[in-house]
Amino acid sequence: MSSLQELCSGLPLRPLPENRGRWAGVPHAPVRTPGLSPAEEQLALRNALRYFPPDVQKLLAPEFAQELRLYGHIYMYRFSPRIEMRAYPVKQYPCRTKAAAAIMHMIMNNLDPAVAQFPQELVTYGGNGQVFSNWAQFWLTMSYLSQMTEEQTLVMYSGHPLGLFPSSPGAPRLVITNGMVIPNYSSREEYEKLFAMGVTMYGQMTAGSYCYIGPQGIVHGTVLTVLNAGRRYLGVEDLAGKVFVTSGLGGMSGAQAKASVIVGCIGVIAEVDKAALMKRHQQGWLMEVTDSLDQCIKRLREARKTKEVLSLGYHGNVVDLWERLVQELDKTGELLVDLGSDQTSCHNPFNGGYYPVQLGFAEAQSLMASDPATFKKLVQESLRRQVSAINRLAKENFFFWDYGNAFLLEAQRAGADVEKKGAERTEFRYPSYVQHIMGDIFSQGFGPFRWVCTSGDPQDLAVTDQLATSVLEKVIAGGVNPAVKLQYMDNIRWIREAAKHRLVVGSQARILYSDQKGRVAIAVAFNQAIAHGKIKAPVVLSRDHHDVSGTDSPFRETSNIYDGSAFCADMAVQNFVGDAFRGATWVALHNGGGVGWGEVMNGGFGLVLDGTQEAEQRAKMMLGWDVSNGVARRCWSGNQKAYEIICETMRENKGLVVTLPHQVADEHMLQQALRP
Repeated sequence: MSSLQELCSGLPLRPLPENRGRWAGVPHAPVRTPGLSPAEEQLALRNALRYFPPDVQKLLAPEFAQELRLYGHIYMYRFSPRIEMRAYPVKQYPCRTKAAAAIMHMIMNNLDPAVAQFPQELVTYGGNGQVFSNWAQFWLTMSYLSQMTEEQTLVMYSGHPLGLFPSSPGAPRLVITNGMVIPNYSSREEYEKLFAMGVTMYGQMTAGSYCYIGPQGIVHGTVLTVLNAGRRYLGVEDLAGKVFVTSGLGGMSGAQAKASVIVGCIGVIAEVDKAALMKRHQQGWLMEVTDSLDQCIKRLREARKTKEVLSLGYHGNVVDLWERLVQELDKTGELLVDLGSDQTSCHNPFNGGYYPVQLGFAEAQSLMASDPATFKKLVQESLRRQVSAINRLAKENFFFWDYGNAFLLEAQRAGADVEKKGAERTEFRYPSYVQHIMGDIFSQGFGPFRWVCTSGDPQDLAVTDQLATSVLEKVIAGGVNPAVKLQYMDNIRWIREAAKHRLVVGSQARILYSDQKGRVAIAVAFNQAIAHGKIKAPVVLSRDHHDVSGTDSPFRETSNIYDGSAFCADMAVQNFVGDAFRGATWVALHNGGGVGWGEVMNGGFGLVLDGTQEAEQRAKMMLGWDVSNGVARRCWSGNQKAYEIICETMRENKGLVVTLPHQVADEHMLQQALRP
């Protein structure tokens, strides 16, 4: 086992580490089929070898060529570190700055096998959300971070560490871009080639920005989504006895089982990959598992009758489950499901993100690599079958929503019956969870705010939980409107119950949904606690890119914006730039994430609180912009709640000046003006 000191000493070349190939006992990414020409294969190999001096290139060349042929990408398995990959206490990293040590802590958490979906392929979640493109990039990045001073910035080009460049202490220590491909060439097919050649990378959201905190992040989002779905669709606060059916127990989707238990419903989650299913069961996130549809229906009925809280994993294809629910309805007249969604990685449907019902798991993986065209046809047929079953159930008192994973978008492309007549381009037969549920939350400035205690000490996390709860209670006591109060109360309940649900996987992290006022107040409280020794080491503030201002995505985050700008990415790009010069420790801007490559632009940040007055000022400045940018944009799109929030924010902050839009309500005037 190597040490952190060795890990930060640059590429291990003399001697070269033993090539142990792919590890046994861990999940591996599906074989990619980039379809490179012979010239492109040579370029991919050349690009991989340029990380190494000439005296080792002859040894590595055939090895890397074999990886390219076998797996469709050069991961450089030989250079997979032998150290136990996890988020070590920040003081153990050999660095010259606290910021660099905190970034190392976050990177290693993203690659922790307990956290990462395919750790040896450097994939954190979503099937293809890369931290780096290959292991040489990891080694070089760690070396650069160990050398970095407060007057340097590390620049990352789609996983490739370009180098350390002179900057100022107030500048970001790290600037990341992922997937910045010229728009006309940002197709899925071009991506596969460019990734195989090692020149671009799909960073998902928090994979490539080093801010993933395990499935806890989406647990909270799913809790809020299902709670608010119950309120909107079923008219209930108590979900006891209600059944939520969905699919996916891999990276982020693994959160669905835990969320079902927290909200008190019956969650039935299908998963084709037994390893992923058993991982969630062993973590205690999934209460029961079965590979029998008969047993699945039997347990579902029992739990409905007794209003038992249950998370049940079905090892099988979700299409079979949906079709069985239709059979039960047609046979008995009994509707066994109330709420439904899907969290397969449908942004990547033809390369392991969605498995067709016609094939078993291993058979599908084989066909995916050997005959991609036939595999694609089967996936699209499977999508049509899944939608057909959902449509039948939806004729009853059953409600389905798209979870922002491109399920309805890919179903539409497959020819499934998801059309909504007379709708906008971003609307389908079923709403996205943003359109009906989370959009109003974003418009009020609430989104997934998170933090990581870099000491690695659970006691520090407990202190931050107490501080965050106290801060939100004080904000409520100061007076807020009823809609905002409801959001605060949901999050206070979440924090109070978080510890008992064993949500921490990997780093000592927490997430909650908060608005600008809450985020700033929490940051100040944490920073003061660090200054006074109540928290033992710096705290990294961050958020999901899926937030108020971080993402432009017409089929998810901005799907409820109807002024024509849903397909424009000014907000996400401005957010990235604005965070950078307002005090973020690092910033990231990505093409793709959630809905898929070429479908979204998104960005994120990391901000290190170290107890200094400078850190407090940076937090106040940056967090204010990071929220108000998106609220102002939603205000201009005609959202009344965002209008009210931006007006309130301007009253409290005289430095904020936003010209407010006027209402254009006279439809007759518009028609008259446009009459020929």
